[in-house]
Amino acid sequence: MQQLNRGEMQHPEQQAPVYQQQTLANAAEGRLCPKCGTVNEPEARYCASCGALLGMASCPNCGTTLDPDADFCEACHHYIRHDVCSFCGAHFHENDPYCPECGSPRGGIVCPTCHTLNDFSFCKQCGQPLTDDARQMMEQLKQRPDYMELVQVAREYNELQMQLPYSGESDMMHDEASLRLRERVLSLLAQDEGVAEPEIPKPRTHRMSKEQLEEKKKMKLEILSRMLDQMATPPMPSPAKVRNYAMAQKPIGVRLGWECNYKHALHSSPCGCAKPQLGGKWVILGHNSKQEIKDDK
Repeated sequence: MQQLNRGEMQHPEQQAPVYQQQTLANAAEGRLCPKCGTVNEPEARYCASCGALLGMASCPNCGTTLDPDADFCEACHHYIRHDVCSFCGAHFHENDPYCPECGSPRGGIVCPTCHTLNDFSFCKQCGQPLTDDARQMMEQLKQRPDYMELVQVAREYNELQMQLPYSGESDMMHDEASLRLRERVLSLLAQDEGVAEPEIPKPRTHRMSKEQLEEKKKMKLEILSRMLDQMATPPMPSPAKVRNYAMAQKPIGVRLGWECNYKHALHSSPCGCAKPQLGGKWVILGHNSKQEIKDDK
């Protein structure tokens, strides 16, 4: 039997340091997954084994763990990029007080309407455009047929929201009597002016029962929902562009939330999303659903 030389046969615990050194050497050449320990290619963003995101960052304001390409912390609600303008997406030096591209100040813009301090081109509180680019984008959207139709449907829904339904049969009879009196008075006035058979315009709105009113509002909401789906914001390289585009197309008169493609969470607007560049859409919120909105304080 051949005798082994000294050092050829070692216990596993004696070989462990050599294995650890090799693992560390491999990790130095690639990106080590914090979840499963797999060594990935140096330029990899996601683990080839488990799919976990590599190279997580942290918020400089509160320390919350963030994706490396996030520009906004959803925990403390602060914009965290010091080299990218939050208003237009242009790159600038960390010490520049104003963006060299759009001229916006680094510290934010105070809304002239509600006096809220904002990091983005549209006020997060009232939706007011705060920069020239934002105002120009809104003017351009007003010329688009799909946006004009969206605004019209939202206006019709808002008018339905303002209507009062009949409270009962007596209320309905009283309203019909008022309509007949209106037609009579307008006819007499027209005849006094020499119009023999005047055409009396119908009232702009007609009262209806509570059930009828709720059904009409439901139909308008369904139309709005389909239109908002069709106008969903696609992914774009610049988070600022997505925020500006989505805020510019938001119709008024309807309570909406922004559903992001990042985590499919509901935000009050794309201004509260860490990665709006992945796209998203406006969705209609029901009553008492404020707790569903992720970034509302």
